[in-house]
Amino acid sequence: MQDKLLKKILSLNLEYSDRPQPELLIAMPNPSAEQEYEVQVVSPEFTALCPVNTAQPDFATVTIKYVPDKYIIEFKSLKLYLTSYRTVAIFYEASTNRILKDLVNAIKPRSMEVVTDWNVRGGISTRITCSYDKKKPA
Repeated sequence: MQDKLLKKILSLNLEYSDRPQPELLIAMPNPSAEQEYEVQVVSPEFTALCPVNTAQPDFATVTIKYVPDKYIIEFKSLKLYLTSYRTVAIFYEASTNRILKDLVNAIKPRSMEVVTDWNVRGGISTRITCSYDKKKPA
C-alpha cells in the first residue's frame, strides 16, 4: 500500500487547463484516526484568473482547517491541486466553495473550513469563508 501511494505521489504532474483538477488530490490514511485533532494548511500564493473581461490574475491566501476522519490530504497533491487554478477564470466565491467541495470529496473529514483572503483590487479586499460539518445535514 505504501509503495503504491508513494509511486502515485511521485508521478503527479500538473497539466495546465481551464478547469481545476481535483483528480490530483490524494487521500492518505490518517495515522491518528482515533484522536480528534485539527490540521491547518496555509497557501499564501494562490492565483486564479479574473472571469470578467480582464483575465488578469487575482491573488489570495488560502487557509484550510479540517478535523480529519479516516483520511488526511497529501500535501504535494494539495499544492498541485491549488496550482491548477492558475489558468482558471473563476469568481472568488466559486473558487472557495469549489476547493471545499473537492477536498471534502477527497478525504471526507469530520469538519472543514476554507478561507480565501483576496488581495486588494480596486480598493477592496475580500475574504470568503465556507465550511462543512459531517454532523450537519447539507
